[in-house]
Amino acid sequence: VSSSDYRTFYRHPLEGPPIWDGDLSLPKVVIDHFGVWTGLSVFLASQVPPGTGLGSSSTVAVALIKAMSVLCNTRMSRQEVAELACQVEIEKLKMPIGKQDQFAASFGGLNFIQFSPDGVVVEPIDLPGDLQAEMEGRLMLFFTGRSRDSAQILGEQKRSSERNRAGVIDALHVIKNTALALRNDLIRGEIDTLGAHLHKSWVAKRQLASGITDPWIDQWYRVARESGAEGGKIAGAGGGGFLLLYCRRQHQERVTEAMQAQGLHRMDFRFETGGAMVIVNTLLRKARGVAVPSAR
Repeated sequence: VSSSDYRTFYRHPLEGPPIWDGDLSLPKVVIDHFGVWTGLSVFLASQVPPGTGLGSSSTVAVALIKAMSVLCNTRMSRQEVAELACQVEIEKLKMPIGKQDQFAASFGGLNFIQFSPDGVVVEPIDLPGDLQAEMEGRLMLFFTGRSRDSAQILGEQKRSSERNRAGVIDALHVIKNTALALRNDLIRGEIDTLGAHLHKSWVAKRQLASGITDPWIDQWYRVARESGAEGGKIAGAGGGGFLLLYCRRQHQERVTEAMQAQGLHRMDFRFETGGAMVIVNTLLRKARGVAVPSAR
């Protein structure tokens, strides 16, 4: 198993159990679940740095589970892939995280996701193509140049909610109700309120843990809003990574210049509608008698 993001690799001995030393523990657990420890080479690479709030860890889990299920000829639905990824990260690796990243990566598209003790329900939100393209065009993503330890932030948040800290519980209710309001607006085809919803959610999220924001993040967000952004948030747990902004097109050049002056760099992105998928399956092509080019 090789990871370009962490610049490390793991080689399993031909005989003996896997070495659980902490390095590349996520792919090890996934591979162990499928029971394939010989004749397998896995190379992991992401388009974004790890620890930046875009769910790269959960996406790696989902992608590897999808690939391994195809390799092992095991049919798995999107729901099953996401649930296994949650089991790997939350139950086996004891990560203090939620389940939204795994389901977002597995399903793809724009979804309203509900979590309860009975399970997870994914409700697709089907926006007309032109409206979805317009919403995509109004969202801007800026890299702060900083990664962070999401486990520490989320651990504090989890402990605070379990202790029923009034401010934290109130903030969680605000975030939930804001998500419901945004879902209702999007179903009606209303995207103009997205900036206000993001701002309200970010103001509430700041109350969940001490490491979510700091003076630098507050300054970047203030400058962005003064330059024309209507709302936004630090992606993921907070503390660094990427700053997501909602900004109408006529203000984007000014916002970009202001963010660059603060040392932030814009990253272009597109919505992913397909979710986790296998792009090339050479095993299937060989089974069908299709010639597979040899590696050179």
